[in-house]
Amino acid sequence: MICFRKCGMSDTAVVYLGCLAIVDTFYLVWVILIDLTLTFWLLQPFWHSYPWCSILSFLQYGSLYSSSWIVVVFTIERYLVLRNTAAKQDFSQTKVTKLTCVAIVVVSHLVSVPLGWINVVVPTNITVDGENVTLPRCQYRNEIYSTAIVWITTFLSGGVPIVLVIIFNYLIGHHLCRASNLFTKEERRVIHGRSTRGMLRRTLLLLGTVSVAFVVLSLPRFVTYCILRTEYNTENFNRNDYRIPINVAGDFANMLQNLNSTTNFLLYCMVSGRFRQELLRVVTCKVVTGEASSFFTHTVKIFSLSEHKVTSTHNRDVYLPQMSKLEETEMYDT
Repeated sequence: MICFRKCGMSDTAVVYLGCLAIVDTFYLVWVILIDLTLTFWLLQPFWHSYPWCSILSFLQYGSLYSSSWIVVVFTIERYLVLRNTAAKQDFSQTKVTKLTCVAIVVVSHLVSVPLGWINVVVPTNITVDGENVTLPRCQYRNEIYSTAIVWITTFLSGGVPIVLVIIFNYLIGHHLCRASNLFTKEERRVIHGRSTRGMLRRTLLLLGTVSVAFVVLSLPRFVTYCILRTEYNTENFNRNDYRIPINVAGDFANMLQNLNSTTNFLLYCMVSGRFRQELLRVVTCKVVTGEASSFFTHTVKIFSLSEHKVTSTHNRDVYLPQMSKLEETEMYDT
């Protein structure tokens, strides 16, 4: 959709969102298709043997790191473009954006290398068809090393990105409010032909929705995973015993994290009104003349400043001071 349809997104936004879709897909493959699904389908999945036990953890966290930090860098870039219009020229080059995404993915996987040693393959007695058999199982090491690495990794993949996304979305909203307040009501009518207050409220609501969704879907796993790997990181703890509340909470948090990976890309795309319009064209197989009337119809706006000349009632050329033109663009079109 974003690559081959006219969705109105800038080239850099297409690169960021495309890369986000790829790394989230890989995360779902490693976690759901291999780790979770094969556990129920096969008695002895291949990743319970060496070296796949270590490789799978490395791949999972590499994808998780990449997804979180692509969202962070994308949010920071949108703020910098909004704050300094000159930065638009620097960040509008797709070559720079592609290199940034590649760097994020490479660094994320390099940082995930230590996670290859938090698991170990150990022989485990299990009951199969009423008989006790010994099979190799990939389990966490009962060592301080595992606990320390898990805490560091969880903060870098969950805690820090959550805080940064909230901060920079707040700064974007704050800057939009300040930019709007610099214009009088009459000037806004001359520039837009309509009031910007309603659009501003909807813009802030969208920013809040993006932030809240990211926090609600990511934070539970951040908390439960740290608890599991700290208080319950012992050989005698049965992670499959759902009479223990932390096991239920841990699986529910994992579900939310997987939901975050499946909705990340779509959530950011749906912020764009032209994407929604183009999506509706594809689904209905016909030309759409307008958009649905909801607060999602009004996309996130970035106010960029340029000189604008207006004619007064006395036919004199009047220039609005400093911020003379309020130019509306899609957040991802900038």
